[in-house]
Amino acid sequence: MKHFYKFILPILIGMSFISCKDNAKSEVPQQSPTAETDAKDTVRTDTTNATKPKITKEMALQGVSNYCHKSYDWSAAKDNPSIMYVEMGEETETEYQVNFRSYTCAFVYFHVDKATGKTRMVEHVPNLNITEEAGSIDLLEYLKD
Repeated sequence: MKHFYKFILPILIGMSFISCKDNAKSEVPQQSPTAETDAKDTVRTDTTNATKPKITKEMALQGVSNYCHKSYDWSAAKDNPSIMYVEMGEETETEYQVNFRSYTCAFVYFHVDKATGKTRMVEHVPNLNITEEAGSIDLLEYLKD
């Protein structure tokens, strides 16, 4: 019975807070727009936009693909396209990982910052068991037409 309360009590408390918020919203009288409320709304909007990523998953993939097609020789992939490719890797709260595989079996992992587009590159050569930092790029430069 003690374990039952560990799970039910937090749910009940959470539900009561939601109920309190809903009641508080309905009791606030509607105000006509003023400069003060407009300023508050602007600040609130800016904060909301700041938390959204500037770089989308599609942008990260396209920018890295553009970089790889400009920087690497793709002629080896004409006869066998599966030996060279760019694909999405893992995603965290702050970055996307985009993977490039070369015809030499080496990988370059592009760590794209969602907020800025700054991209850190890490090269991995599995056959030699070598992993090293390979520089950085500004992804936004490779998204321009």
